[in-house]
Amino acid sequence: MTRAAAVAAPESGQVHDFMQHRLERALLQRVRYRYVQPLVLREGESFRIQSPCCSRNVDPTGGLIDIALLVPGAAQRWCLFARDHVNGTWVPRFTDEALEQLLDLLCVDSERQFWP
Repeated sequence: MTRAAAVAAPESGQVHDFMQHRLERALLQRVRYRYVQPLVLREGESFRIQSPCCSRNVDPTGGLIDIALLVPGAAQRWCLFARDHVNGTWVPRFTDEALEQLLDLLCVDSERQFWP
C-alpha cells in the first residue's frame, strides 16, 4: 500500500462512527414508538439498539430495554437478532441480508419482533 493510500483509508473507528450515525438516522423512520429516542450502541463489530419500553410489556417502569442486535457477516451482509426478554437471549430473525433491507424490517416491525 502506498503512503497516499494509507492516509486516505478510513480508520476502523471512523467506519463504525459512520455506521452508528447511519443506523440512528434510519431509526428515525420507524413506525412504532416514534416519540422516543432509541440508542445505538457499538459492541465490537456489532451494534445493539436499546429503547425505552413504551408499552411497559417488558419493563413496567418504562426503562431501557434491548430491541435489536445487528451483527456483520461476510460480503457486506448482516444478521438481525431480536431480544427474547423472557430468556435473556438474542434470537436470530434474519441472516445474511443487506443492511438496508434489515433496517426496513426493523423500522416497520409489523410482527412486533423487535419493538414489544
